[in-house]
Amino acid sequence: MNRKKFIASVLPLVTIAAASKAAAITEDPEAAVKIPPYLKKGDVIGITCPAGFITFEDVMPAAIKLQEWGFAVKMGSTIGKKEFTFGGTDEERLADFQQMVDDKEVKAIMCARGGYGAVRILDNIDFKKFTAEPKWIIGFSDITVFHSHLNKKFKVASIHSKMCNSFPSDWSKAEPIQIETIESIKKCLYGEAMQYTAPGNEKNKAGTGSGVLIGGNLKMLETLAGTKSDITTNGKILFLEDTGEYLYSIDRMFWNLKRSGKLDKLQGLIIGGFKIKAADTQEEEFGKSLQEIVLEKVKEFDYPVCFDFPVGHQKNNFALKCGVKHMLSVSSSATTLKESE
Repeated sequence: MNRKKFIASVLPLVTIAAASKAAAITEDPEAAVKIPPYLKKGDVIGITCPAGFITFEDVMPAAIKLQEWGFAVKMGSTIGKKEFTFGGTDEERLADFQQMVDDKEVKAIMCARGGYGAVRILDNIDFKKFTAEPKWIIGFSDITVFHSHLNKKFKVASIHSKMCNSFPSDWSKAEPIQIETIESIKKCLYGEAMQYTAPGNEKNKAGTGSGVLIGGNLKMLETLAGTKSDITTNGKILFLEDTGEYLYSIDRMFWNLKRSGKLDKLQGLIIGGFKIKAADTQEEEFGKSLQEIVLEKVKEFDYPVCFDFPVGHQKNNFALKCGVKHMLSVSSSATTLKESE
């Protein structure tokens, strides 16, 4: 092939590649997000175990509270099942979750607990009926797998919140913050516009940002990196939380976010609860705090960053609508996250 013919054959490919790159850059991060219908009294909420196991007895406080809120409850077949650490075998958890997804009567699915296991069944779930008639999927921790997948693949909103294992058996002994955070799930389901104000932190980076809210458990997001469930972050507000990780491991995960470009074009970064695992010996201490780890990775960016937001593996874990547009305002004295149109 002579030079002219070779160049002519390559040019169309170059043009297509350039067009694809331009399309990716100009992609609207807020485009076509589907908000599942909010619930009304009498609607059915299904409870299932796509990850770790839980007993029927431990689910009952949540089931009773959901009924008090005006909902009917449908227990999945995995409640009470146990296969080692899982709420049944992969096949049983898949079948139960699929049944909840396909059941037209079920308007929302509350995952009974986290643990580990959602990623083992994710690729075998058929979401065709779900995308035609979306419903709220509720949970956090390991359930970040679903939040990320729904946002990336289907642009469907979901609720990041406490699950059944966080509902107290005796409400008279529950702390006010525990009750308030659980009640926030009810507000989400009934369609209230959510707004939270958190105390300030001297390490906060002040500013405002507006965009779709995404995120969840940092370890789960790292697990999904490079897969078809991997989130895109450009133009969005990212919230993160984690538990039981060494500081060096958290640093490594933040380097993953930075090197993959996920921190480059955010509208805001929210750092929730991080339960740090203490170093085994003094010689193994990392030498940087959580705040220092984060600020090191975002020092060249001018979007707002806040610490100590009430989300994560802690009592003050408020419900957040993933995939829904929010406004974030951060100062050294306070942080406000407000759902916006």
